[in-house]
Amino acid sequence: MTEVAAPLVKPWWKSKTLWVNAAMLALAAAETQLNVLQGVLPGGLFPWLAFTLPVVNAALRFITTTGVGK
Repeated sequence: MTEVAAPLVKPWWKSKTLWVNAAMLALAAAETQLNVLQGVLPGGLFPWLAFTLPVVNAALRFITTTGVGK
């Protein structure tokens, strides 16, 4: 008889992917209201940051080994 291992899960607050997404969401929301980042960042950097987020998410997804639970 073969035993089936329970899926590995971790609490949501230990998820690197969720923390990166939360930080990016907070920065994007602040930027829409304050308009400070685009003025401070060198020209063209803001679009690169927006492009980089999905790449970072994909990288985190590849290194993640456990799911997220409650």
